[in-house]
Amino acid sequence: MEIELKKNCVFSLLVPTSMGIRITPLNGQPVQSSELYTMQATSAETNVASISSYLGLPVKVLTTFVKDSPVAQFIKNSLASRHLAFEGKEVEQGDPWGYRHQFNIADSGYGSRGPRVLNDRAGEVGRTLSVHDFDLERIFKNEGVQIVHLSGLIGALSAETSTFCLELARAAKKYGTRISFDLNYRASFWKGREQELRAIFTEIAGISDILVGNEEDFQLCLGIEGPEAGGKDIADKIQGFKGMIDRAGKKFPNARVFATTLRQVIDANRHKWGAIMLVGDQWHVVEPREIAVLDRIGGGDGFVGGMLYAILKGWKAQKWIEFGWASGAMATTFLTDYAQPADEEQVWSIWEGNARVKR
Repeated sequence: MEIELKKNCVFSLLVPTSMGIRITPLNGQPVQSSELYTMQATSAETNVASISSYLGLPVKVLTTFVKDSPVAQFIKNSLASRHLAFEGKEVEQGDPWGYRHQFNIADSGYGSRGPRVLNDRAGEVGRTLSVHDFDLERIFKNEGVQIVHLSGLIGALSAETSTFCLELARAAKKYGTRISFDLNYRASFWKGREQELRAIFTEIAGISDILVGNEEDFQLCLGIEGPEAGGKDIADKIQGFKGMIDRAGKKFPNARVFATTLRQVIDANRHKWGAIMLVGDQWHVVEPREIAVLDRIGGGDGFVGGMLYAILKGWKAQKWIEFGWASGAMATTFLTDYAQPADEEQVWSIWEGNARVKR
C-alpha cells in the first residue's frame, strides 16, 4: 500500500515549530558538575525534518524569531546549514522580561547514570505562533507541500499555537497535502486545558493520514485504551501495542499509517530499539535489538523523519519502518539531537548491522 502524494510541489515536507537552544555539558558529564558546554539550535520538529533535508529533499520550517536577537541569528544560521528553508515573524523582545527563545539544558547521561533534561521555556517566543503570521493559501496552494508534519508539542504549547496547528491541518486537507501527526503528550502543557486540547487533537487526528505516538500519547491525547501489560522485556509487549493501534484505527479510520517506537533502556549507552507500524491492514514490526547510544535525545524524532522520507520517496511500506528504525538509531549516535546522514547508504548500513569502515 502506498500513500498518494500531491505532485509538482515546491516542498516535500513542512514543519511548524518553536526553535530553541540546547546546551550540553562536554563528555557526558552532569550539569551540576560542568563548566564547559556545547550549544546547538534545536526543536523536535526540525529533528524530524533534518532527515529529509540532509538527504536532498526540499523542506520548509514555519516558526517565529525574536527580532535583532543574536540567538535568533544563531538559529537561522543553523537552519540554513541544515538545508532547511524557513519563514517566520520577527517579534520584538520588549523589556528584559520579554520574549526569548527557549533553552533546553541537558546532559547525555553515561552508563548507569541516566540523562537529565531541564526545559526553561519562560517567555518563549514560539508560544506566539499564529495562523495570521503566514499566508496558508500561498504555502499550500501556490507553492505546494506533499506532507505537513505536526507535533503535539506545538499543538499544546499555547492557545495560539493550538489554533495554528488546527488551521494548518485544515488548510493541508483542503489543498491535498498529507498530514502527519506525532501526538507527543506533555503533562505540563495539558494542565488545565485537557478538554480543550482533547477536542483539538481529536480533530487533527481525524483528518491525519499518519499518526505516531507511544502508549501514553494515544491514551492521554486521544482517549485510546492503552496496551495490555506484557512481560518485562519490551518484545513481550508487542501484541499489547498492536491491540492499542487497532483501537486507534477504529476510532480514526481516515489514517492510513499508525506507528510507534519500542525502547527498552539497558543503561544510558545501551538500548533495545524496535518499532511497530500498521499500514492499512498490514503489520510491519522491527523486533527490538540492541543499539549503542551516545545521546538518546532525538531518537524518536529520527524514526519519524526516516519513515516520512521513505514515504516521500515512494518506497514500499516495509522500507518505511526499516529506514525509520535505522534513522532513529543513527540519531542516537550524534551529539546533536538530530541525525545528519551523509547519504541513504549510511542509513541502510545501520539497518543491515554493517559498521565496517567504508574507504
